[in-house]
Amino acid sequence: MKLLTICFAVLLLATFARSYLFSFRAQAPEDYSGTGPDFVLTKHLSGEIRSEGVIFGPDGRMSNSFTARMVGDWNGDTGTLSEEFTYSNGTSQSRKWHLSLGPGNSFTATADDIVGEAQGTVSGSTVRLSYEIILPERSGGHRLTATDWLYLTEDGVIMNRAEMRKFGVKVAELVATMRPAQ
Repeated sequence: MKLLTICFAVLLLATFARSYLFSFRAQAPEDYSGTGPDFVLTKHLSGEIRSEGVIFGPDGRMSNSFTARMVGDWNGDTGTLSEEFTYSNGTSQSRKWHLSLGPGNSFTATADDIVGEAQGTVSGSTVRLSYEIILPERSGGHRLTATDWLYLTEDGVIMNRAEMRKFGVKVAELVATMRPAQ
């Protein structure tokens, strides 16, 4: 029994270490400080943006794909990012982010399906945004913790990777591209 308890403790510690030291969640904004090109919210999230992406469920399989039309509009240190999603399952969704630049490289964001304020950090060629989201009723109405990372590539395309968790367990992942509409 004692050996079983020790084995369980070691397994739990190894799982924790892997999750926080060697995975998506191990990233920090300072890891990307000085990387280029610099991500400038008022520039790279401005105008019309096209997006394509996929959503993976808790089993790691693709559960849905989408296209989106986004429009970013800025007035000084505040802006909006309007999003119109069309999903492969035939549904659609609209969201409007309200963005406010803060001190240093920080910013906040709100939207109707976000609980409170999302907290964002810009660092080098990346953006990290952490928030709680309430899914639509047709998707279960769950309240999830989300972390979005946006990575700006040399040609101006933004790669978006996000994880959504419930009770600390990953239940969904999103991978998408965002590019200026031509």
